[in-house]
Amino acid sequence: MTIQTFLENENLIVALAIVDLILKGITLWKSARKNQKYWFIALLIINSLGILPLIYLGIEWYQNKDLKKITLFTRIKDKLTKK
Repeated sequence: MTIQTFLENENLIVALAIVDLILKGITLWKSARKNQKYWFIALLIINSLGILPLIYLGIEWYQNKDLKKITLFTRIKDKLTKK
């Protein structure tokens, strides 16, 4: 796929813009609720096509892993696979 073909495909551009908007909204919401001013400003100003929001969400997920949810999911999965 060449750049010209990519730019002519309006559906792909619109889909990427929607995904970027959703990711940016989620990350701005989370950073504002946690009073993380520097992340909020960086996410608001830097347009990285979803890369910076994904980095933020990955860091937040890794730091705030809820082991109870993982354990509960593992228990449910084990019960379903035994049958």
